Amino acid sequence: MRAAVVARGLVQVLGRHFSLGPVDLDLAGGERLAVLGDNGAGKTTLLRILATATRPAAGRLELFGLDASAGRERLRPRLGYLGHQPGLYPALTARENLEFFAALHDVERRRVGEALAEADLEAVAGRRVEQLSRGQQQRLALARTTLHRPELLVLDEPDASLDAPGRDLLGRALQGRTVVLATHDRALARELCGRGLLLRAGRDAGDPWKLNIVEGAR
Repeated sequence: MRAAVVARGLVQVLGRHFSLGPVDLDLAGGERLAVLGDNGAGKTTLLRILATATRPAAGRLELFGLDASAGRERLRPRLGYLGHQPGLYPALTARENLEFFAALHDVERRRVGEALAEADLEAVAGRRVEQLSRGQQQRLALARTTLHRPELLVLDEPDASLDAPGRDLLGRALQGRTVVLATHDRALARELCGRGLLLRAGRDAGDPWKLNIVEGAR
């Protein structure tokens, strides 16, 4: 199977300190990787680099065989990124938000209705985002992230504020895609992902499941 992600020596620097790396990573198409670690371990930094939201200070990153820096514009339609913030417009309705992003990604309008149904948000489609519960906002954020049917999903704590049905929705959203997912919920990580990466002080500390590391252990 072709490589979806190939990273070599990724490094990011914050001030005078290394916030990440060096980190190497190989991910085949369709694989799912859970990124674990304490707060400040470098999870968000790694995900932002993989999503081409920021460039590394050093190292090389290829996505689907393309250089992530030189091919950023070509890669963006193939990526879906959800950070800590839902990335929605609070004054717009749920439907209006998805219609906006559909136009941005040149996606057919009928896809908006499909995405609302998939997220079980049809009943609140006419409500402004600021009127939705945090869990509903997170569902809508997932719908936004997958609206254009990206090949690679990069998700930073996508399970935040989701109830059990919302987690089921998350599981369905990952089907058939390459996924890099950061979460503090190790049980969910093992349920959704076939591989794990533990970061400590910005460095690869190995597969947390093979190492049998207890959550929160130092």
